[in-house]
Amino acid sequence: MPGEGERTLGATTIGALIGGAIDSMSGDDGAADGAIKGAIVANVAKVVVPIAVTYAVGWAVLRGLTELRGKLGEVGQ
Repeated sequence: MPGEGERTLGATTIGALIGGAIDSMSGDDGAADGAIKGAIVANVAKVVVPIAVTYAVGWAVLRGLTELRGKLGEVGQ
């Protein structure tokens, strides 16, 4: 956690800044629509990334248990 007096930027703000910078490089229009898209992507990522990591860890555990069960079955026979 940040200490007293420290300032931090949230993921939404950082996403908006990056999206705005990328969009402004195209030169078509202003950076506002890119900033909005970047903020949306940052908020979606805050939800999706933990879910994806949890799923991957769960899958790995189940796969490991399946292999362990197979090896234990071979030893018992």
